Amino acid sequence: MLVVTMIPKTGSGHSRLPPAPTVRGTALVGAGAPALLGPLTAATAVAASDADGGGARIMTAPYAVVPYETVNVRSGPARSYDKVGSVAANQPRGAYCWVRGETIRDNGYTNNVWVQLVEGYVSAVHLKGNEYGDLPASATC
Repeated sequence: MLVVTMIPKTGSGHSRLPPAPTVRGTALVGAGAPALLGPLTAATAVAASDADGGGARIMTAPYAVVPYETVNVRSGPARSYDKVGSVAANQPRGAYCWVRGETIRDNGYTNNVWVQLVEGYVSAVHLKGNEYGDLPASATC
């Protein structure tokens, strides 16, 4: 189990967190357990704390997905939604659930399943695994 403790700032505006080494890569913990993705440092924790006035939370997701090609991340389950980022090929991302949206056709595959990531939505057509991007069929949003 991974435990992250957030320590409130002192009155001087500085965090009481000691310096910590960066954890690089992806920590994927057994099936069904939360996955914490991306680098985590004391600076990351402090930045998150500063950004929301001290009510910081570390975003975790119960599943991980991997795109086989670089894919756009959208604010909703269709190409008509704003692009909010992208995920490079073979870079795991935390995922919560899947939902039906716009039908996408690419590389001989057709699917209307979109997976909700921490950052937004990606079409399952671009993800490795089954028709749900390797999420369980029961993991609907």
